[in-house]
Amino acid sequence: MLSALLYLLHHYFSPFNVFQYITFRTACASLTAFLFCLLSGPWFIRKLRKLQIGQQIRKDGPQSHQGKAGTPTMGGVMVVTAIVVATLLWGDIANYYVLIAVLSLLSFAAVGFVDDYLKLSRKNSKGLSAKQKMSCQILICVAIFVSLIGLSQAGLYSTRLSVPFFKLFTPEMDLQIFGVSTFLPLLLFLVLIIVGSSNTVNLTDGLDGLAAGCIVVAASSLTVLTYVTGHAQLATYLGLIKNSYAAELTVFTGALVGATMGFLWYNAHPAELFMGDVGSLGLGGAVGTVAVMIKQEMLLPLIGGIFVVEGLSVILQVSSFRLFGKRIFRMAPLHHHFELLGWDETKVVIRFWIAALVFALFSLSTLKLR
Repeated sequence: MLSALLYLLHHYFSPFNVFQYITFRTACASLTAFLFCLLSGPWFIRKLRKLQIGQQIRKDGPQSHQGKAGTPTMGGVMVVTAIVVATLLWGDIANYYVLIAVLSLLSFAAVGFVDDYLKLSRKNSKGLSAKQKMSCQILICVAIFVSLIGLSQAGLYSTRLSVPFFKLFTPEMDLQIFGVSTFLPLLLFLVLIIVGSSNTVNLTDGLDGLAAGCIVVAASSLTVLTYVTGHAQLATYLGLIKNSYAAELTVFTGALVGATMGFLWYNAHPAELFMGDVGSLGLGGAVGTVAVMIKQEMLLPLIGGIFVVEGLSVILQVSSFRLFGKRIFRMAPLHHHFELLGWDETKVVIRFWIAALVFALFSLSTLKLR
C-alpha cells in the first residue's frame, strides 16, 4: 500500500502526514483510477480491435444502433483494473470491508466476462442464460453474506436496518426460530439489493455514456455516504448507524468514480469503447455491496433511481405482455422507448443523467430529513 509507505516518511518530512487522511487518499485514488483509464484507453482500444473483440448488436433493437456493431467492447476490464490498482495503492487492503468490496467487484465482473466471451465466441447477443447468470450472482451474494455475518460476530458489522426518514427505527434483520437466531431475512434482502443493483446497471448500459454517467453520479453519492458513516460525529449527528471501520470504503468508492469518469471519456457519444457485461455487472455489484456494508440498502433505490426505473420498465413490459398480450412501452428498457419516440440518443442520455443527479441529491437530503 503506497499510502502507508509514504506516511512512514512523515517522521522526516511533516507534509507526508497528509497520507493518513481518508479524504486525501480518496482524492488520490480517484485521480489515479481516472488517469489509468484515460492514459491506457487508446492502447486498450487498439488491442481490442486487433483481437476483433467487437460489440454484438441485438437485431430487435433500434435500427440506428446497427452501425455500432463491431465497436470494441469489454472496456469494463480496464475500469475494474483501474479500481483495483487505485484501491491497492491508496486504500487499506487489510480492511475487511475493502477486501469484500474488491472481491465482490471482481466476482461480478468475472460473471460478466464469461457472458461477454460467450457472446463474442457465438457471434450473437446471447451469452449466459438468465438462470445461469442469476445462479452465479446469488452464489456471490451468499459468500458476501457469510463474510458479513462473520464480521457481525466480531462487532464490525450491524445486522440492523437503517430506514430513511426514521431516525430511531432500525429493525434487526434476523428471526428467532425455536430459540435460534437466523439471518435468513438479511440474506434474502442482501440478494435482492446486490443482484438487483448488478442487473439494473446492466440493463441501463444500452446507450453511449448512459450507464457510465449514472454510475458516476451514484458512486459519488455513495462516497459521501461512506465517509459520513465512518465519521463518528457526523454519523451520530445525522442518526446513521455509524461504523468507523467502514470509512476505508471511501477510498474504494472514490476509485470507482474516477475509473468510470476515465472510461466515460471514450464511451461518450459516439462511443469508441463499450463497457460490456464485465463492466456493468461488476460495477453494479460493487455499488450494491457498498450500500449493504454501510447500511444504506434502503436508500440505494434513490441513489440509483435511474437504474431502478430501467429495471421496472423491463418488469412491467414483460408482465404486461405475458398477462394481457400488450406492451406498455414501445421497447424496454425505458431508454429505448424514448429513442423510438424520436428523441436523439444524446438527448436521452443527458436527460437521464439529469434525472440521476436529481435522484442522488434527493437521497442525500434524506440524511437530514429524519
